[in-house]
Amino acid sequence: MTIVTVDLDDPRPISPDLWGAFFEDINCSADGGLYAELVRNRSFDFTSQDRPGWGPLTGWTTRGLVQVRSDSPLSPASPTYVRIGDGSTSAEIVNEGFGGITVAAGESYVFSVYARATNDVDLDVTLACSEGRSTASVAIAAGPDWVRYEAVFNPTFGDGSARLGVAVQAGDTVDLDLVSLFPQRVFRGSPNGMREDLAQSIADLSPRFLRFPGGCVAHGLGLSNMYRWPGTIGPLQDRRPDSNIWGYHQSMGIGYFEYFRFCEQIAATPLPVVPAGVCCQNTPGGPQPVPDHDMDAYLQEVLDLVEFANGDETTRWGSLRGELGHPAPFGLRYLGLGNEDQIDDVFEDRFGRIFAAIRREYPEITVVGTAGPQPFGEDYDRGWDLGRRLGVPVLDEHCYKAPKWLFQNLHRYDDYDRTGPAVYLGEYGSRGNTFLNALAEAAFMTGMERNGDVVRLASYAPLLAKVGSTQWVPDLIYFDSSDVLPSLNYHVQQLFSETGGDESLPVSVLAAPVYERPAPRYRHVGLRADGFTVDCGWITIAGAATDSLVVDDGTGVQRIATPLLPHDFTIELDFTAVAGDPERGSLAVLFGDLDSAESWEWNLGTWMNRTATLFEVSDGFRDEACPGIPFSIEVGRRYAVRIEVRDGGRVTELHVDGRLVNGYEDPRSPEERFAASCVRDTSSGRTTVRLVNATGTATTVQLETRSGAPVSVLGGRQLSGDAGAGAPFEPAPFAPHEIRPTGSGVTVPGFSVTMVEIAAESAAP
Repeated sequence: MTIVTVDLDDPRPISPDLWGAFFEDINCSADGGLYAELVRNRSFDFTSQDRPGWGPLTGWTTRGLVQVRSDSPLSPASPTYVRIGDGSTSAEIVNEGFGGITVAAGESYVFSVYARATNDVDLDVTLACSEGRSTASVAIAAGPDWVRYEAVFNPTFGDGSARLGVAVQAGDTVDLDLVSLFPQRVFRGSPNGMREDLAQSIADLSPRFLRFPGGCVAHGLGLSNMYRWPGTIGPLQDRRPDSNIWGYHQSMGIGYFEYFRFCEQIAATPLPVVPAGVCCQNTPGGPQPVPDHDMDAYLQEVLDLVEFANGDETTRWGSLRGELGHPAPFGLRYLGLGNEDQIDDVFEDRFGRIFAAIRREYPEITVVGTAGPQPFGEDYDRGWDLGRRLGVPVLDEHCYKAPKWLFQNLHRYDDYDRTGPAVYLGEYGSRGNTFLNALAEAAFMTGMERNGDVVRLASYAPLLAKVGSTQWVPDLIYFDSSDVLPSLNYHVQQLFSETGGDESLPVSVLAAPVYERPAPRYRHVGLRADGFTVDCGWITIAGAATDSLVVDDGTGVQRIATPLLPHDFTIELDFTAVAGDPERGSLAVLFGDLDSAESWEWNLGTWMNRTATLFEVSDGFRDEACPGIPFSIEVGRRYAVRIEVRDGGRVTELHVDGRLVNGYEDPRSPEERFAASCVRDTSSGRTTVRLVNATGTATTVQLETRSGAPVSVLGGRQLSGDAGAGAPFEPAPFAPHEIRPTGSGVTVPGFSVTMVEIAAESAAP
């Protein structure tokens, strides 16, 4: 039996905004996802900057004469349009949407288009499906000016591969732009709205806040690609489209007005993120700051965002908000400034100037700064130092780590400085969609909740991912054109958020199930080249020489036959990258048990050939064991590598050409795979105990109070199953189920997350 004791008389006030959501346009989650528009490339503004080979007619097929033009456009923000027909033969353009247009019988769909012609023109608009055809004809008495025309489809059949066609007959010529097809049923019925089922899946998380429009999307690749909020509001034709840092196109159909409106619809506090005057450090050539001569204008742009959100209708931007259909302020309280940036002198200057301006003009706004891309390392340390010096209220940490790390760091926030900046864990996840991943996140969340006075906000990332168009795995919610596929991680987030509180009550755990990780086994050594062809002239493992070999790009791990290695050994090799891409190449040296899910990997070059990093594979999940050190491989140069493993496998070092490049000492911290927390919502009086058991050993938990007052379990919900169940792009294999009251005890299966509401009397007067 496990005893969990709750101290009802020592509440710690915590942030009621703790559990939120983070939307970023990654994995095609906006256009073709949350945004309900069904036509892809509706304004003919795709370019090769979005993706090599793309252009204005990407997503369209044509018949007859179709010209791409830019003279006298509908809007200078999106200057391309098409002219169809030549006065002698018929012509047509056809769009298949984002991998097929999904329509359903009994629903209505609104077609609209801007058109211009010199003579009266009849447009034939068709919505064709494999099961039949629904046709709407729009007769346009078009003139020399752009005018918006509309028609409604009411299909009597359903199909997931419909096509939208717009045609003219022989003798007609017409200019077209902003060709649109929208379901009439959208989330909350809002114009230019959200796909209903996807939006509802976010609403069902009960997020207290919503961060948007992204992380890396916000500061973009290069200054011209930074996300500039004024270009995303107003008439659709006047919004500036842009390439997406993740390799596709942003129509800006979802802009800042829609984001704010969505936050209001789901009762989530808005948390917009603006660039801190610097573009992403992954931009070719490195981060670039907004030039000094443009900084005053950029500062004003950031301040204008606060006025747009909160200003009354007598202000310039508040008046515009009213014209867009929302006279009342949106109630902005948080503003993110920067996103996992490289914290250098230029960043400190730009961030400091913007932060000072916000604090001067809008002291009521809580600014959220940034502490780099990882929960450790130079940017993390320097970001926290900057935040303390400037008095930034909240700093955004990011933490993508394997389950093992999360289980080892349940007490990470116990010793954080309560007088310094609070924490926003803006992006976190455990690198997988199995139940073990979800359990690790749940256990880590109990640690955040116990420290909810310093961890003010937290949001899993990424939120959405479209099947077949995904740049990052894992994700919280997968979807295709017709279905929503929430993950096991989603169910964990929902369980915590729907039972959140504003007080954390101390808990203690006695006789919890214990997890012991098996000792490491060093059975194999292997090499893997990515982006390079590598010639290894000689290799010595634990003093034994092996044959030379060539490792080709993309061929996977090439194993080197070895006996079972001792826990202290050395790997030596010399290698030359004889061919490949110096912008992305790397060579990995792997050692451990490559047949199981436990091994280590020294990676020379790592991502984009920039660092030398040690990775650990535990439970099958690859993760950085320590910060990478700058290191790049030059094509044609010979390198002598020495990898030392000693102290029973606890210490490993990487030496290159006789120089220590990087090293790591495994603390072998215990993995706490049984975790608990307790929160109270003072407005409702609800008290909820969270129990996370990731050990695989079932236990009966007896709930007690420190004062000795009796505890009654009023009920709860539980998520339990196989730790290895669940995978990306698949719906969760099981869901939470209700559990019945059982006095003061509750049965906690192995591999489970349990939420129980309790009733007990406090001893406090």
